[in-house]
Amino acid sequence: MFDTLIRGGTLANADGLSRGDIGIAAGKIAAIIAPGEAAEASTVVHASGSFVLPGLVDAHAHLRDPGLTHKEDFSSGTHAAALGGVTTVLDMPTDEPWTATAEQLADKMALAGNRIHVDVGLQAVLSRDLSLIPHLLDLAPVSFELFTADVPDTFLFATLDAVAEALKTFAGADTLIGISPGDQSILTGSSERDRSGSIAAFLGSRPPLAEANGIARALVAAASTEAKIHVRQINSELGVETWSRLRGIADASVETTPQNLFFTADYYETQGANLKASPPLRSPHDVDALRAALGAGLIDIVGTDHAPHAPAEKAATYTAFADIPGGMPGLQTLLPTMLRLVDEGLIALPDLVRMCSRNPAERFGLGRRKGRIAAGYDADLLILDPRRSSIIANADQVSRAGYTPFDGWTVKGRLTNVFLRGREIVLDGRLVGPAQGKIVTRER
Repeated sequence: MFDTLIRGGTLANADGLSRGDIGIAAGKIAAIIAPGEAAEASTVVHASGSFVLPGLVDAHAHLRDPGLTHKEDFSSGTHAAALGGVTTVLDMPTDEPWTATAEQLADKMALAGNRIHVDVGLQAVLSRDLSLIPHLLDLAPVSFELFTADVPDTFLFATLDAVAEALKTFAGADTLIGISPGDQSILTGSSERDRSGSIAAFLGSRPPLAEANGIARALVAAASTEAKIHVRQINSELGVETWSRLRGIADASVETTPQNLFFTADYYETQGANLKASPPLRSPHDVDALRAALGAGLIDIVGTDHAPHAPAEKAATYTAFADIPGGMPGLQTLLPTMLRLVDEGLIALPDLVRMCSRNPAERFGLGRRKGRIAAGYDADLLILDPRRSSIIANADQVSRAGYTPFDGWTVKGRLTNVFLRGREIVLDGRLVGPAQGKIVTRER
């Protein structure tokens, strides 16, 4: 006897499509049974003609809690995630304060209690005080984040020596270090040469050269220390080429974001502040190269870098384009934007699952419970009706940012149901039931 039985759907896993009915018990997928096979359940959900996907895992999001809750908080951010089919959010540590100590990480875990609508994994930041790492490891964050440019000095690892010494500290530890590729020397030098504050000055301060050098530095440092790393969002042809040539030398994965697959720097002229983020948007040639890499399977993960700001912050007047708060919302639109790529034929539905569910779950230490439709896994499930379409609209966004850069886009497919550990949390675009998300930690 199952608690819930999902009947008639086509199951989409990273390794392909299959037919089967899903039996759910005690929050887990208890069995995959043959279509129509006799089974009893307290609740039967009919998914005929629809796809069933594992819940998405967004490996790169900023929920802004604690300290920056006028921009977003645990409740509003995970509400957006749930409506977008993201059942696990991996939250970056750049709040106020930054999550740099075991005490801060424990406090953040406690703060999320009873306020999150989906599961949340927390990431810790590396500070220059490397003695903090052992106590942080005891709390099993899903990753540690290392920054090489554009952050306060306390968290800046600007040289190859600094990066390598930090990675050495993780010898023997089963964890993942996320590295944001950049080059502080280029950022500093460019800022000194061009003080105009223009869009061109912003682009020049964070060029593809900085990204490529950051990728190379991360990979050679990881190779020399045998650390397991994840390279944060890349978006340039030079960055892709560097990644393609060097990725085999280390235990490494790489991500990009939907906005980098659709927008170019030309859009700054029309959308300006709403698209301003780092790394900056690139040329059409760079976007083409990134899309080719995605289609060829060279990109492991697509996350959103969900980084909302209050509308008044984006609308304010700033002396320089670089001073505009960087980031945009993305949790609610990860699935529809990826479906747009499926509709274009760049990727297939199993590729979407691979990059937005299975790979992030496995890479960030959740692979024994998240990212697959298989017996024993959490029953985090999405039902997607391909016969219906959806329109992305600012008015429907629940993030405190109040907008989406994809406003007005029509997408083939409509998300009708979202389940978190077997409980329905979204029905036809509405959140149902109380917050029931949990803090998840790295599997040991």
